[in-house]
Amino acid sequence: MRSFRIGSAFGIPIKLDLTFLLVLPLFAYLIGSEVNIWVGILNQYFAVDIVSSALSGDVVPFVVGLVAAIGLFASVLLHELGHSLVARRYGYPISSITLWLFGGIAQLSEMPEEWEQELYIAIAGPLVSIGLGIGLFGVFLTTPSILPAGAVGVGSAALLFVLGYLAITNLALAAFNLLPGFPMDGGRILRALLAINRPYARATEIAAEVGKFFAILLGLVGLFVGFNIFLVGIAFFIYLGATSEAQQTMMSAAFEGVSVRDVMTPAENVNTVDAKSSVSELLEYMFQKRHTGYPVLRDGHLVGLVTLEDAKSVNEVEQDAYRVEEIMSTDLVTVDVNEDALEALTMMQEENIGRLLVMDDEEFAGLLTRSDLMTALAVIRSSGSLEPRTGSQSDHSTGYPREAR
Repeated sequence: MRSFRIGSAFGIPIKLDLTFLLVLPLFAYLIGSEVNIWVGILNQYFAVDIVSSALSGDVVPFVVGLVAAIGLFASVLLHELGHSLVARRYGYPISSITLWLFGGIAQLSEMPEEWEQELYIAIAGPLVSIGLGIGLFGVFLTTPSILPAGAVGVGSAALLFVLGYLAITNLALAAFNLLPGFPMDGGRILRALLAINRPYARATEIAAEVGKFFAILLGLVGLFVGFNIFLVGIAFFIYLGATSEAQQTMMSAAFEGVSVRDVMTPAENVNTVDAKSSVSELLEYMFQKRHTGYPVLRDGHLVGLVTLEDAKSVNEVEQDAYRVEEIMSTDLVTVDVNEDALEALTMMQEENIGRLLVMDDEEFAGLLTRSDLMTALAVIRSSGSLEPRTGSQSDHSTGYPREAR
C-alpha cells in the first residue's frame, strides 16, 4: 500500500493510505444519503427529538456525513491505538498505524506467540470501541438536556446525529471485530484460546480454517443479500489474510532451529563457472546443465553471479570475445551459513530473487534456492525433522536427495 505520514500518537507514526482518500468521500456520501433513516432510528429507540428537517437540503446532509465519516475513522484509529499500546507494553514495537480502505492496521514488527499476550493485545481494540460507544451514548443522551431550550437549528441536530451515529457504529465495530474471522480481532482471540492447550502452529491452523469459512460466508452475504461490495471486499481481505498468516506460521514452526547450512546445496555440489570463460562457453554449459544461473569464481574465490539474461545481452557474433567477468553481476545478495532458514526465505522474498549465495566468513560455502527450502519444508512437514531417510542416497547436510547445481 502507498501511504503518507500525517502525524504520530504516543510516538507511533500515523499514516493514510491512498485508498483512504477514495473511501472517505464515499462514506460521507453514504452516511449523508441515509441521514433521515438514522434520525428515525435514533428518535424512535432513544427518546430524543432530532429535527430531521434541520438536516435536509442539498448540501447539509453530506457535510454532516463527512463529519460522521471523519469521526468513524478517528474511532478506528483509537481502536488500533488500543492494540498498539498493549502490544508495546509487552515489548513489541509498532512501526505504524495505517488508515486505509477497510479501516485500520497496526503494524507489529512480530506477532506474540504467548497466548495471554495475544489475547490481551487482540481484545484491547474492541474494548476501546466498546468504551467509546458507551461514552458517546452517555454524551448523546445527556446533550438534549444541556442544549438551550428550543434549540432546533442545524448545529444542534447535527451534533446529536453525529454523537448517536458514532455511538452505534463504535459498538457495531467492536461486535464485528469480535467475530471469528482470523486475522481479525475475534480470530486472534480464538487462536489465543486454542493455544492454551495446543501448539501455536496447530492453533493458527484451526483459527485460519475458521476464518476462511467465515470469509466465504461473509462474501456470500455480501453478494446475495443486498449486494454489498464492501462486505465482499472485507471477506476477500480476511480470506487472504488467514491464508497468508497460516502459511507463515506453519513455515516458522517447521523451520524452527533449521539453519541455512541444513538446507543449502554445499559448494562442492554447486555448478560454477570461471570468470575467464567466454560467453559462448557459458551458454554451452547452461545447455548441458539445464540451469540458467551460476556463481562465478576466480582463482577459487566467489566474484559474481551470472544468469542467462546476462548472457543474452551479448550479441551472438561477440559471444566468443566477451568473458563472463565482463557481464556478470557483482552486486551479490549473500547469506551467512549459520543464518536461520526462515530469515533466508524472507530475504529472497524481499529481494525478489530465487537463490542466495551462502558464505562462511569470506569463503563461498554453497547455494540456497527456493527449491531447496520448499523441498526441505515438504520433508520436515512429513517427517518432523531433517534426519536422513534410510534407503535413499542423501546429501549429508539435508537428509534428502538433491542434484548438483
